[in-house]
Amino acid sequence: LDAAGFARAAGLGFATIVSFLPDGEISGAMGAAEAKRLAAQHGLAFVHIPAGKYDLFADDVVAQAARVVSQARGPVLGLCASGQRAAIVWAAASARTAPVDDILQALSAAGFEFGFLRDDLDAQAYRCRWQTPGTGSEIASQPREAA
Repeated sequence: LDAAGFARAAGLGFATIVSFLPDGEISGAMGAAEAKRLAAQHGLAFVHIPAGKYDLFADDVVAQAARVVSQARGPVLGLCASGQRAAIVWAAASARTAPVDDILQALSAAGFEFGFLRDDLDAQAYRCRWQTPGTGSEIASQPREAA
């Protein structure tokens, strides 16, 4: 997202920008501090959740993303280098409260064919059954079953 993209995002009705791109990962990419400044300039909230390619299902990353989405005052735009990282983290966070089939359909409608993630998303959906209570990462009750 370049500087003009923040104005466009605000014009499209987004309320929050969340960046999953670690600062310095891509040479010349806008850093989180500059992105936060531009977001504020356009009335957008900005959250930086740096996630390397091996962190996409890390509990802290997924829990933070889920909190951002659940607490946002409107639509959230996720950013990364290609869009795939943001889509995968969104899917992992969403799988904690929504049917995995619905998530895979939404991803497909957005142009992402991530059926290979089904086992990982199922693990997120059933996380509440195997995680240790009191870890601070509880964000969902029992997952809803697909209709």
